[in-house]
Amino acid sequence: MIARYAILFFFFVGAVALPLLLTLLCRWLLPKKWCYKVALAFTLIIWGAIGYGVFVGYEQLVVHQVEYASADLPEAFDGYRIVQFSDAHVGTMTGSRQQLLQRVVDSINAQKADMIVFTGDMQNIYPDELVPHIATLRQLKAKDGVYAVLGNHDYATYQNVHPVHKDKNCRKTIQALRDMHFDLLLNEHRIVRRDSDSIVIAGMENWGRAKRMPHKGDVKKTLAGLNCHSSPEAGKQVRTPFIVMLSHDPTAWREKILPESHVQLTLSGHTHGGQFQLFDWSPVALSYDEWGGMYSEGDRSLYVSTGLGALIPFRLNQPGEIVVITLRKN
Repeated sequence: MIARYAILFFFFVGAVALPLLLTLLCRWLLPKKWCYKVALAFTLIIWGAIGYGVFVGYEQLVVHQVEYASADLPEAFDGYRIVQFSDAHVGTMTGSRQQLLQRVVDSINAQKADMIVFTGDMQNIYPDELVPHIATLRQLKAKDGVYAVLGNHDYATYQNVHPVHKDKNCRKTIQALRDMHFDLLLNEHRIVRRDSDSIVIAGMENWGRAKRMPHKGDVKKTLAGLNCHSSPEAGKQVRTPFIVMLSHDPTAWREKILPESHVQLTLSGHTHGGQFQLFDWSPVALSYDEWGGMYSEGDRSLYVSTGLGALIPFRLNQPGEIVVITLRKN
């Protein structure tokens, strides 16, 4: 499977194949006396960028503060704070990198949020990667709890084993997340109350546009039982509930969530922001219309977290991200 050899592939392309390609281009485009000097300069820049991304960039962490306003938000939840983190890929946080995960947990708890949400991809490939980190992630605390959904890596997508073992491993992943005291939402929702007011936290299973991604997400099942529409025939108006939807892959927002629901705010991850950004552009923009930050269609919005970790321990000008989202009554 590609995921099993991603690190080797990355270093081969970055450290060997790309410098060789640049050398050939320089020989073709430049005079002979300059070509090797220019190629060497580019090679040193590439090697330096890889080294920086692995040993410095991957260790960086930022906390972003954002606001989302909606007329549907109940008054009692004006100022409600949600901390989102995503794409931890703790299988890469081994050895000295374990301190990075502890720093993430401490930073999240320091926000003293009302709710914490995780939007998928806790593991790289296998559930055994989660075991050494359960105690650390169990330290996460918020007044209204910690909620989570599965990402494509949290299923058995990249495991080269018999389907029976894939099912068993998927159950082990689910149990590990619950052992972390996460309320794992599998096409379901919870009601969060403040006096007589309430909001909905919903979690849809993974749905991605790409064929190789798990397609388990079901919007209607996730929101089943909610009064999402007015009912004038009953002689009264039913207030539209305010819903925060967790959905790992942001492509589900346009493909499923927007057309099949009235969900006001969707929180996603998955893209890692390409793990590389140059002048506000990332190569992941070639594959995803929404790949990092806040996007809106009318009064409905999507926030895509660029995540914390990665299968490949490399981030360049795209540090790990914790997001603090403050809800406002519009």
